[in-house]
Amino acid sequence: MDLDVVPRLGTLVGLVVVLVAIGLLLRWTFGHQRNVTLPTDDPDDPVATGLLTEVSRVPGEAAAQVLRARLRSAGIRSTIARGDDERGGYALLVFDKDVPDAKVVLSRGALE
Repeated sequence: MDLDVVPRLGTLVGLVVVLVAIGLLLRWTFGHQRNVTLPTDDPDDPVATGLLTEVSRVPGEAAAQVLRARLRSAGIRSTIARGDDERGGYALLVFDKDVPDAKVVLSRGALE
């Protein structure tokens, strides 16, 4: 009977090794990274516009579309974002390098 234990022990050890290997593979595949830090809020950018800067804020979406079309005709890329709860309205955003040109284009339209 003692000779019958050795094959069973080998089978049991093999089964444990396979289960551990499967567990490690599943953890590697579906596990999450705990050492990855989540981005924190930037105090210098409270509305989280990133590379964009607000050049104008209007109360309605139609007015924002008109201003955006004016910027587009001047070759300035822009986007519209819904304003925050405090100030409301719609914000017209452009890249930092386009801010001076965008302000000129928008102010020129106010004079016409």
